[in-house]
Amino acid sequence: MPHYITLSTCSLNQWALDFEGNRDRILESIIQAKAAHATLRVGPELEISGYGCLDHFLENDVYLHSWEMYAQILTDERTNEILLDIGMPIIHKNRRFNCRVLSYNGQILMIRPKLFLANDGNYREMRYFTPWLKPQYVEEFVLPRMIQKLTGQNTVKFGDAVISTADTVIGAETCEELFTPQAPHVSLALDGVEIITNSSGSHHELRKLDTRMSMILEATRKCGGVYLYANQKGCDGDRLYYDGCALIALNGKVLAQGAQFSMDDVEVVTATIDLEDIRAYRALVSHGLQSVNSPVYERVRVDAELSPDHLNFDMNVQPTIPRQIHYYKPEEEIAYGPACWLWDYVRRCKGSGFFIPLSGGIDSCATSVIVYSMCRLVVEACEAGNTQVIKDAQLVANMPEGWIPSTPQEFSGKIFHTCYMGTKNSSSETRSRAKLLAEKIGSYHVDLNMDTVVNSLISLFEVTTGKKPVYKVFGGSQIENLALQNIQARLRMVLAYLFAQLLPWTRGRTNTGGLLVLGSANVDEQLRGYLTKYDCSSADINPIGGISKTDLISFIKWAEISFKLPILKEFIDATPTAELEPITDSHVQSDEADMGFTYKELSVFGRLRKIDKCGPYSAFIKLLHLWQGEKTPDQIATKVKNFYWYYAVNRHKQTVSTPSYHAEQYSPDDNRFDLRPFLIDPRFSWARHKIDSVLEKLDKNEKIDTMTVD
Repeated sequence: MPHYITLSTCSLNQWALDFEGNRDRILESIIQAKAAHATLRVGPELEISGYGCLDHFLENDVYLHSWEMYAQILTDERTNEILLDIGMPIIHKNRRFNCRVLSYNGQILMIRPKLFLANDGNYREMRYFTPWLKPQYVEEFVLPRMIQKLTGQNTVKFGDAVISTADTVIGAETCEELFTPQAPHVSLALDGVEIITNSSGSHHELRKLDTRMSMILEATRKCGGVYLYANQKGCDGDRLYYDGCALIALNGKVLAQGAQFSMDDVEVVTATIDLEDIRAYRALVSHGLQSVNSPVYERVRVDAELSPDHLNFDMNVQPTIPRQIHYYKPEEEIAYGPACWLWDYVRRCKGSGFFIPLSGGIDSCATSVIVYSMCRLVVEACEAGNTQVIKDAQLVANMPEGWIPSTPQEFSGKIFHTCYMGTKNSSSETRSRAKLLAEKIGSYHVDLNMDTVVNSLISLFEVTTGKKPVYKVFGGSQIENLALQNIQARLRMVLAYLFAQLLPWTRGRTNTGGLLVLGSANVDEQLRGYLTKYDCSSADINPIGGISKTDLISFIKWAEISFKLPILKEFIDATPTAELEPITDSHVQSDEADMGFTYKELSVFGRLRKIDKCGPYSAFIKLLHLWQGEKTPDQIATKVKNFYWYYAVNRHKQTVSTPSYHAEQYSPDDNRFDLRPFLIDPRFSWARHKIDSVLEKLDKNEKIDTMTVD
């Protein structure tokens, strides 16, 4: 006889410190899970407080308010008759822990602290929490007095235990634990745990989802059982976008998958399984033999059946059929991830929309198309009847109740403002491209010349010093040339903030906030330092700051077809240029020529430096093989020396870099992801010596080979 059980997991768009909002989203997910007849509900990591509280986790108020919200959830009658797995921070014996709290019918069953903390890349969990480095160990936890009064319990089990119901056994691992070499799910499965929950706060990176999905499937493919993965979704108030994808897997096959990018604040995923399928899958001699010596978990027993109808066979209840995992193309990830991040940012900060200096180049073009993608997603959500999106759209657009945008262009025209800031160094082609793109995506566009402002500052300098700087193409020095370029770039930043504050006012919106200024420096330019400090790359947020130029070009090619924007082809075909130097018959400024690197080469260096953890010497050795046949050893050595020189001398720019959407593992973001000093010797003299010694040996060997041939 089958033992059917319906299980639910979810993705929630929680917000750091939004205790009441987080509570309401948790309650809504429980209501939806019960409506689908689920008897177990799993939620994201630290869902009550929000995962991204960072140093706020050092404040006792966060723990107090988390318990206050949990008390309201626990006593809400709508949360009865379903086993709940809820994430929150807890203080135990004066130590802070990242915990799961499991409850049933208003009674807390146990508290399970996280065993292994995420503490690299974007994560600093050991700054706030203590890991529970005692597998299978359990002790007593004294509940807060407010909880004691509600439940009649004084203490509950705290530690690495499992839940035993009348029909199955449930265990947990939390986020990072799945990725550890000796993941808990192996020991759990060998001790007879059939249902494993994983509550996560996992962020989006391009091409990363496959890693997560593969590990989940491998866990159940090897050990058998059902795995319920819950994840945060949305912008939690920082650079990361948590990309949902709640998942239910059984015996190595996917039964249900949630959306990776979505405007829905609450998404519940359910599946019905037969517990007998797990037991049959595990009927292996090796499984039985290894289980003899496996660790034994303390079982916390609960008088409940998660599959109560197993004696009354119901033909209407059927196991969920396996399906394929859905993966987006990288171009689609760029279209939807940063777009959802922007939407969360603008609606939660009560902004009036966005402003961007639209230069006619591909970076500001890509940023603008991402905003247009956001507008498309908002309109689609409104058409689907998403009341929260409708309410937020009315607020951001400063429109009355009842108004609903009918097209992306209509919504764009209300909230997105673009501006071409031209000078005598600008071309008619870039001005025309910017104007045509603005028309197609519906942004409110303005066009200006800022030569008078630039000339005023140059004249001021000339009057003050008696000297007038001249561009290099007219005989000036390199320092004059850079100063004249930088003044244009920095003035664009000043003008951007002026227009961002006042453009809504010029359109009659006197009772709303200003516009968020968007930056548009890509990850490769930031890595190389090819931008002016405090220029128009300095903004409120930057949706493409963690995306490579090559990926942005691919995205624009995709958007040209998918978004029906033929104008984008002109951006793809144009030579990337800052247009900060005069255009002459013999000179047109080129980004790649100025940098001394192609964008493809910068991507390679970025991955070597950050992902492969290479210094100049190691990078040179790897590139000798990677670029063999493309470049000579001397050319490779020159590239390596120049890259690390420019990276080092421009490292200080990252300290004031605009907060960017994190999408790439080689992001040079100084604020949290890439912690390196910003004053280092750019010569890397010993590394250069080592590189030169290798070149001498290669040159000597080449001469010997030549003599042998002769």
